[in-house]
Amino acid sequence: MSRIVASSRSSFALSKTTQRWQAAHAALLGLLIASPLLAAEEPVKETAREALLLKPTVITAESTSALSTSTEVDLGATASPATLTDDSAALLRGVPGVSLNAAGGLSSLPSIRGLADDRLRIKVDGMDLIASCPNHMNPALSYVDPSNLGSLKVYAGVTPVSVGGDSIGGSIVAERAAPEFAESGAQSLNKGEVGAYVRSNNDARGGHVSLMHANDVFNIRYAGSTSKANNYMAGDDFKATTATGRPGETSPLDEVASTAYETRNDELSMALKLGEDLLELTLGQQKVPQELFPNQRMDMTDNTQKRMNLRYLSEFDWGSLETQVYHEKVEHEMNFGPDKQFWYGNAPGMPMNSDGKTLGGSVKAEIELSADDLLRVGSEYQRYRLDDYWPASGTGGMSPNTFENINDGERDRAALFAEWERELNQAWTTQLGVRYEHVTTDAGEVHGYADTNGMGMMVSNQRRDSAAFNASDRSKSDNNWDATALARYQHDANLDIEFGLARKVRSPNLYERYTWSTWPMAAIMNNVAGDGNGYVGDVDLKPEAAHIVSTSFDWHSTDRRQELKVTPFYTYVDNYIDAVALPGQAVVAEQYNVLQYANQSARIYGVDVSGRMPLTQNDLGQWGAEALVNYSNGENRDTHDELYNIMPLNATFALTQKLGGWSNSLEMVTVQAKNDGSDVRNEIETAGYTLFNLRLSHSWDQVRLDMGVENLADKFYYLPTGGAYTAQGRTMSMNGIAWGTAVPGMGRSYYTGVTVSF
Repeated sequence: MSRIVASSRSSFALSKTTQRWQAAHAALLGLLIASPLLAAEEPVKETAREALLLKPTVITAESTSALSTSTEVDLGATASPATLTDDSAALLRGVPGVSLNAAGGLSSLPSIRGLADDRLRIKVDGMDLIASCPNHMNPALSYVDPSNLGSLKVYAGVTPVSVGGDSIGGSIVAERAAPEFAESGAQSLNKGEVGAYVRSNNDARGGHVSLMHANDVFNIRYAGSTSKANNYMAGDDFKATTATGRPGETSPLDEVASTAYETRNDELSMALKLGEDLLELTLGQQKVPQELFPNQRMDMTDNTQKRMNLRYLSEFDWGSLETQVYHEKVEHEMNFGPDKQFWYGNAPGMPMNSDGKTLGGSVKAEIELSADDLLRVGSEYQRYRLDDYWPASGTGGMSPNTFENINDGERDRAALFAEWERELNQAWTTQLGVRYEHVTTDAGEVHGYADTNGMGMMVSNQRRDSAAFNASDRSKSDNNWDATALARYQHDANLDIEFGLARKVRSPNLYERYTWSTWPMAAIMNNVAGDGNGYVGDVDLKPEAAHIVSTSFDWHSTDRRQELKVTPFYTYVDNYIDAVALPGQAVVAEQYNVLQYANQSARIYGVDVSGRMPLTQNDLGQWGAEALVNYSNGENRDTHDELYNIMPLNATFALTQKLGGWSNSLEMVTVQAKNDGSDVRNEIETAGYTLFNLRLSHSWDQVRLDMGVENLADKFYYLPTGGAYTAQGRTMSMNGIAWGTAVPGMGRSYYTGVTVSF
């Protein structure tokens, strides 16, 4: 049996004034805080509420799966509504085990239990997308607007082999809203949604619009969105200078420079219903004219992505079959944004370009072997090509040639998997899976800016490094095996226990293997960590192999209004790709250094705790409490150094209230100090902090209003996984900017947003 449904969304922009708006908004918030206390009880129709939140269903075979290995994000939650943010990764706040490594305003990097970026498999509408940038400014989730999401799931740690390979930390699966069709013989369906929001701190404004038309066999939908923001302000002064390195341009002492952004997303999808089958074609484009990065030496000055995705879902008596092919093209440009020095001698800026192309496909089947047995089998293929080149600038050290950072980069994957799920009895369900991946990488010969007849250390380093790289065997082939074993035991109606074991393998990405220059100015432009250091690749890197064990204890009432879930985990990684000093050099403390990627070993252990419970019900509504606690501890087992960007112990507590159409919460976020960081990277320590957020939401039949205040007390704090503050000044010079300042978090910010469905 199948289910069919859908939703829609997209774009329009708002303008705003700030000073008067902020004062008026504060007064309005006070009124809204009182409003739900005075409101009469007015039940909201659940069907209208579900339509407003655009909850998705997909056309798919009913699965007999009883294993709850994933966490699904509530896209309409008061704490993080999808229509109020530009960064899809921000919706993952509140998921057990997940933290965010700060980057640009659209490009936060999710971290699952201390493992982030390419160590995670992130699928967008079934597409495996790759960041075509030496700083990973364009990660996969940045290409999907939050308002266009239909579902967002997180698989932490022990991930089924059917969900993804070439990763060791987990998987994130993002899907747009699925197509909806009219009943046979009924009139056509015409639906849409319009939404807009504003934020006070950084003058952020954005909007989305979606329009859908469908009959009983055909669906067409447009979704678009746009957003823009200025630099945000911290809760207090945190720097010693306002200088940006540009004549006449300054940055206030409490301004977090290089945090502005602007983006536009457009998507057209068509679906054809063929009996119980479904054919879908989606065409999308994203244009980012500017996204600045406070923890990188460069900024994104243009990024254009075009994509095509074709899927066919078939249903048979024995199960279901899904076939997919997709293509993505990325043109990415970097240079110094308005807060960073632009002229170096006679060189106007430092243009850096990346062109990436991805072609992928998959065939997956679910086969119902019996009433108790389900078999999933499939194959996947991905072909990725990358050229990363830096055109000459001026007539000095960045000339006369184009600097070839990665030339004719290739990374191809071919995968096969099989997964058997069985219900042994009413209490026990098991899942066993195996996956094979063949990964090949290669890159062409390179050269630097310098002429072969040039003189000086800079020139000789480029000649020496490029000659050594060109003489190396750059063609690599990896045979990677994944295996997972999951079991769920239903002890009784109030306790479920899940056990998981896994071996997961990831091959190095192109930047880890093929960046070649030890020249500091070039090396600091290759940095996915955001720590201010420079990085050099190693052609001979081996794949990372993680061995994972976890157990979940899930206590709950029968109606799940009361829940407590505790998940301890342990991960050991062979050939973990960490950083070491360049051969013959030493890491100098309290400054930025040039490092090289190297295989070592690592372990991470910790626990995730989440829960909720009702408190009371009275004339003021239904009151409840929610809590989330995450703890991870990571260590390099070869050096006994701490792993980089491990989120400290953190907790979120929320007092919730529901009354009629109101859904409100007062949230407290507390994070422990980071006193132990990666020594080899000179990771900056950060103090602990506690923040308060007030969130208010009201839903009518076709309208939803969200308002609130984040960082209610205007607390100043540094982001523990935000990296080093390299946002302004002479960023091209490795130590031309001061070491030791972390990226601060945002100060107090009022927000409001409205969504109308029709």
